[in-house]
Parts: sequence; structure tokens; C-alpha cells
Amino acid sequence: MNEVPSPTLEREREARPSVLRRVREDALPEHTEYRDTGCQVHPSCLSCPLPRCRYDEPGGIRALLGAYRDEQIAALRRQGLTIEELARRFRVSRRTVFRALEKARAQNGHGGRP
Repeated sequence: MNEVPSPTLEREREARPSVLRRVREDALPEHTEYRDTGCQVHPSCLSCPLPRCRYDEPGGIRALLGAYRDEQIAALRRQGLTIEELARRFRVSRRTVFRALEKARAQNGHGGRP
């Protein structure tokens, strides 16, 4: 059954402000000012050198810096530095150096002596 449009209803519908327009769920708000203030790591989020935002990483900046330190420890160990030299250079315990090397070994098979 086809309904015949009522001119009166159409005029009322057109005069009424469309407050409840349907919008995509993932649409960004329009006319929003974004201030890129960065964080303690970098002054701008949009040009930050970190591969992942410190707020997105479980453990925050401490985890990111620890992972970077562990990569450096493994690389220097491959170059022949001793465990004691690595611990002194990075100001960590020998056990921390061993943990970093074990993590590197588990990830890519490297991390031990050259």
C-alpha cells in the first residue's frame, strides 16, 4: 500500500531543524581544533620519533626505553663487550644484562658472543 505524501507534513518536516541527523559512528567531529602539545618525550605528537606512542605502549615510556636499551646491549655484546663492561656502561646489574641478552636471543637468535 503506497502512502500519499501530505503537503502539510512535508512542510512541517522541512521547517523542523534536523537535530538528530544520522552520522557515521567513526566520523571525526568537524571544526575541532587539535593542539599538538606532545609529551615529556617529544614536543609534537605528529613528528614524534618513537615507533609507538608512549601512552599506547603497556608500561609507557619506561618500557620503550628499556626495549631500546636491551637492543643496544645485545648489539654491543655482539661487538665483543663483556658483561661487566655492559653493566657499567648502562648502569644496570649484571643480571639485567643477562636478561636483555636472553630476550634478544629469544627474539632473533642473536645476543650471545659473536
